[in-house]
Amino acid sequence: MTSKKKKLTTPEIYQILREKITNFELYPGTRFTESELAEKFDVSRTPIREALKRLEVEGLVQIRPKQGCFVRTVDLETINNYYDVRVALETMAVELACSHMDSDKVEALCDFWDPKNFVFKSNYAEQVRQMEENFHLQIAEGSGNPVLVQLLHDVNDHIRIIRQLGFPDKHSVQETYEDHFLISNLILAKKTSSAKKTMKEHIRKHQKIASTVTLNQLEQHKKHLKL
Repeated sequence: MTSKKKKLTTPEIYQILREKITNFELYPGTRFTESELAEKFDVSRTPIREALKRLEVEGLVQIRPKQGCFVRTVDLETINNYYDVRVALETMAVELACSHMDSDKVEALCDFWDPKNFVFKSNYAEQVRQMEENFHLQIAEGSGNPVLVQLLHDVNDHIRIIRQLGFPDKHSVQETYEDHFLISNLILAKKTSSAKKTMKEHIRKHQKIASTVTLNQLEQHKKHLKL
């Protein structure tokens, strides 16, 4: 008696699609439907729909009623404009956090991001992506300005497609720990000018890394299409 093949779960489908998008196996602008994916994965449309909604929240796909789903296009000029806004928001968040953020919460960030606690694992970059975004949101929340937090959420949704490519190796993850640790300690010491400067440098550095990785992957995909 043969056992039935186990159906993929929503998290598994989400992870497969996410990897294909971030690796550009699903090229920016690619269109697909829930029905097509349900047939491909041999599941009902419900787990497909749930996975796509999660990808939409992360800014990786656009769901257009009666048209289907589209992999979010990569417009680096527009994304760079969003990064300019992000720098303005996050330096403002740091300035306000130096005055308003609870010291216990800042100390918790210092402890969490202490480079001594960093142990690299082969699948760790994925976890750090979410931790990294949460770090910046925690500082924004510590600013005491809820409008700033909401605006930063909106900016994150637009840049996430390349921001998540900013951790290609162990070195980048290690640098993230070091930068976050330094920023947290500067906020704790209420060194506003240094904290703002370090935050700006940190964001611009990872913007450059993510943009370079994106351009390289797009170019490799184009070469593959020509073969």
